Amino acid sequence: MVTTSDQRPVVLVGPPGAGKSTIGEALAAALDVAFHDTDAAIEEAQGCSISDIFVLEGEPAFRALERAEVARAVAAERGVVALGGGAPMDESTQRALAGHTVIFLDVGIADAAKRVGFDGSRPLLAINPRAAWTKLMNERRPTYEAVATHRVDTAGRSIEDVVAQIVEALGEQA
Repeated sequence: MVTTSDQRPVVLVGPPGAGKSTIGEALAAALDVAFHDTDAAIEEAQGCSISDIFVLEGEPAFRALERAEVARAVAAERGVVALGGGAPMDESTQRALAGHTVIFLDVGIADAAKRVGFDGSRPLLAINPRAAWTKLMNERRPTYEAVATHRVDTAGRSIEDVVAQIVEALGEQA
């Protein structure tokens, strides 16, 4: 289990609505370690939302910020680190994840829609959010599966149940 500061973080990946932030906070609490959300860190450092970064500076600028923050986080953070949904698509991020425990939080569109609301606050889902989410997931699933050491389905499950499954998987690999 992740309990000492000399260990690598457990990294959570998955699409929007999979529960990376919510599950990440609960998992960190269960393991008694720190939680770090790379999207939140980018927003704090930039002083604006990711949506604003997309609008004001464009997706390539955001992806550069994301790539740098993910590389820093997986190298320096301990505990649980949640990545933005698109972060694992970057080849340098994929290399940075090698050797880490990576949990792919899988979810279907019905549960994702309930969780994120598809309200336009997510730039890549702003136009026709259901179709955009499905397209993103179809494109990203192979990468999520490739970088993951464990896959956990979050659809229709309680936070506690998902966290318990992850803790069990971490215990088995220790």
